[in-house]
Amino acid sequence: MKRIYFDHSATTPVDKDVAKLVLEYMTDKFGNASSIHSFGREARRAVEESREKVAALLGAENNEIFFTSGGTEGDNFAIKGVAYANRKKGNHIITSSIEHHAVLHTCEYLAKNGFEITYLPVDEYGMVNVEDVKNAITDKTILISVMYANNEVGTIQPIKEIGALAKARGIYFHTDAVQAAGNYPINVKDENIDLLTMSGHKLYGPKGTGALYIRRGVRIEPVQHGGAHERNMRAGTENAPGIVGLGLACEIAKREMNEKNSRIAALRDKIIREVTAKIPHAKLNGHPTLRLPGNVNFSFLYVEGESLLLNLDMKGIAASSGSACTSGSLDPSHVLLAMGLTHEVAHGSLRVTLGRGNTEEEVDYLLEVLPEILDRLRAMSPLYGESANLKPANPCSTCHVH
Repeated sequence: MKRIYFDHSATTPVDKDVAKLVLEYMTDKFGNASSIHSFGREARRAVEESREKVAALLGAENNEIFFTSGGTEGDNFAIKGVAYANRKKGNHIITSSIEHHAVLHTCEYLAKNGFEITYLPVDEYGMVNVEDVKNAITDKTILISVMYANNEVGTIQPIKEIGALAKARGIYFHTDAVQAAGNYPINVKDENIDLLTMSGHKLYGPKGTGALYIRRGVRIEPVQHGGAHERNMRAGTENAPGIVGLGLACEIAKREMNEKNSRIAALRDKIIREVTAKIPHAKLNGHPTLRLPGNVNFSFLYVEGESLLLNLDMKGIAASSGSACTSGSLDPSHVLLAMGLTHEVAHGSLRVTLGRGNTEEEVDYLLEVLPEILDRLRAMSPLYGESANLKPANPCSTCHVH
């Protein structure tokens, strides 16, 4: 049976050259980067070279990159660190209603500890309105945190405009770029970004690795205490094998981004075009054009997302119904609900996220089996059978995206 992986927003396979390098620094070049002997100096050189590669990917300076264990730690570091370092100036934080839970739950924690949080709405495409950001600012606002691109529907936010607004008002701007970094061109200077979170395993690097960009001059406190690692900002022995793997993954991503994005965007558009034309009662979620190159997200009426995933899995296709971090939850996606979808429609979502290894043949196989699965599941649905005017050849205009 075919085995096809269409869940790259959940995680990516580690690049073979990256895996080889990681193994080398776990076995032959295993020194502690804080040690002063030759083994330690060898590891330190590799860590600093990796810092340069991460900085190059983001358009940052080397000393603005701090290594972390991934996106969740980076979001906690950025938001809590800025909040506690600037609480004498104000206690108000602005974020969006569609953030990853690493941001939402961090803000909820701060709300219990004296901070005020504003959750901005989004439009039907999952887009934050810059005017809403502007109107939410008060004289107590110290931080705006809006994700670069949504992990579920792929919508790319107006980051440069929000960053310019924050800069003009003297407010720090953080973006969770876990889905975008390495998959979409970013320049933190041009886009007025003060803090940016990224994760290694979303760009063919090892899990448990990541980085936080902190613009020079940002007032921030460490949230992890211990030794003097990462220039006293992130205590703990550096994960040198993971860091060198992250660095190489960033170097490869930067080099191959244009070609990769062009190719997988064409596959993405083919899926959207074919599903839209041939499958009734399918609603494309997310912005039709301002979306990540590899992201496709549809809601299919009269089916349940988990059943759809299980049936695809039996055909050898791995996809998802939303964020991997909430896959054990029975609740519908908070992102889709924030975009105005009903619980019933949100429950029928399918996220297909393409990566650099996917082929047109694999996409064609998905497009072959998906209608069959949907027909079978809908045939078992009393709602589908009882609804009026649900003829496959004549889908309703409100559900079908053209």
